[in-house]
Amino acid sequence: QVQLVESGGGLVQPGGSLRLSCAASGSITDINVMGWYRQAPGKQRELVAVFSRGGSTNYADSVKGRFTISRDNAKNTVYLQMNSLKPEDTAVYYCYAAGIWGDPDPFDPSPYWGKGTLVTVSS
Repeated sequence: QVQLVESGGGLVQPGGSLRLSCAASGSITDINVMGWYRQAPGKQRELVAVFSRGGSTNYADSVKGRFTISRDNAKNTVYLQMNSLKPEDTAVYYCYAAGIWGDPDPFDPSPYWGKGTLVTVSS
């Protein structure tokens, strides 16, 4: 069973920075896509950034130039460096992983989600 555990959320002032981490655990040999989504109060969950196994990344327009996603494949861990934070970045941030190769488990195309970590940007 795959589990995703996030860390690094908290309260930060506008213009500040935070770094989120998410580690995947289980019988994992490789993961196709890892990334981050967020959900603000009263809004739908939206993509923030994803990082594919091949090295390509995709960002929401609202975070381009401010957020950077990175990945450590050896540790099955994905990071999100968030700079120049704005109040509108306030949300619960969810780690996401999909397309998981296991041992001895076969390839699992299902998406997995972490429980979320709260990021609050406020003065």
